[in-house]
Amino acid sequence: VQLVESGGGLVQPGGSLRLSCAASGFTFSSFAMSWYRQAPGKERDWVARITRDGGSTNYADSVKGRFTISRDNAKNTVYLQMNSLKLEDTAVYYCNAWNVWRNYWGQGTQVTVSS
Repeated sequence: VQLVESGGGLVQPGGSLRLSCAASGFTFSSFAMSWYRQAPGKERDWVARITRDGGSTNYADSVKGRFTISRDNAKNTVYLQMNSLKLEDTAVYYCNAWNVWRNYWGQGTQVTVSS
């Protein structure tokens, strides 16, 4: 089982990034997918979630209206489009796959918002 995040980097406030998480080793379409983030010295927080078929999404209040989660079950990939980035969005972003039997995590990708 692998979840491999990519797309992180350094961006200025107000900029955009698109994170990707490529899944392998399990039936991707059977799992709800989420993004979490962890800033230095803080707990890991939930950011966004998408259902197995992509029909429903939910967002943390802190990112609502700025971030968009999506998935492509044919490519076994989940995305996080991040717009209007703020300094406080700086964190390591983690991909998560969940169903009632299994819970998988990626290794994370660093997002740094700085001027």
